[in-house]
Amino acid sequence: MRFSVLLLLPVLAACSDMPRGCREIQPAGSTLLTSPSDTFFQAIAPDTFIARFETSRGNVFIQVVREWAPIGADRFYNLVRAGYYDDTRVFRVIPGFVAQWGISGDPEVNKVWARACIRDDAVRQHNTRPSVSFAFGKPNTRTTQVFFNYGVNWRLDEAGFAPFGVVISGAEVMDSIYGGYGDTPPRSDGPDAVRAMREGNRYLDAEFPKLDRIIRARVVAERGISARE
Repeated sequence: MRFSVLLLLPVLAACSDMPRGCREIQPAGSTLLTSPSDTFFQAIAPDTFIARFETSRGNVFIQVVREWAPIGADRFYNLVRAGYYDDTRVFRVIPGFVAQWGISGDPEVNKVWARACIRDDAVRQHNTRPSVSFAFGKPNTRTTQVFFNYGVNWRLDEAGFAPFGVVISGAEVMDSIYGGYGDTPPRSDGPDAVRAMREGNRYLDAEFPKLDRIIRARVVAERGISARE
């Protein structure tokens, strides 16, 4: 069975050498989560840390190794610390391939983070179970969406998806995440990622009520602090 590459992030405007649609500096919003340029989100992640994701199916623990993908590890660390993933939906689940999440339930939050791209990391690990990577549509457009690899996805290595961590406990929880809606349009009739970004949880809960959710995510252990690069 063939699966298409994770093409989910809309491309909108330009800045420096980042792709059209990305902005390294954004105006401050009314809350922390609507202010991607806040210094809070510039923190360097520890050498390794563990994030606990409390989901509607149980707890999942992700261990991040910064050396594997420093830029992605820093972004993930800061998003978890800020509570970005709280009350979000696992909106794309393809058994045997990936489970993907990272669209905020608040459209205003999605609006600013869709432009807050980070540059790609070199691929140093494989997209194989139970690794976790950032999703992107074009090079240097990673923002907030991440995915869990259910199987051996060598093709994603070749496409530039850089794993930054692994599920060290709770892989069976990921296996139980609801995957009956199928892939995103136009590949199937599952949740529309673009519409989810525009309408948030209101759309996902109304039209795809069986989606599992992340109740909250927190950093629960840290070891070592990396020097600023």
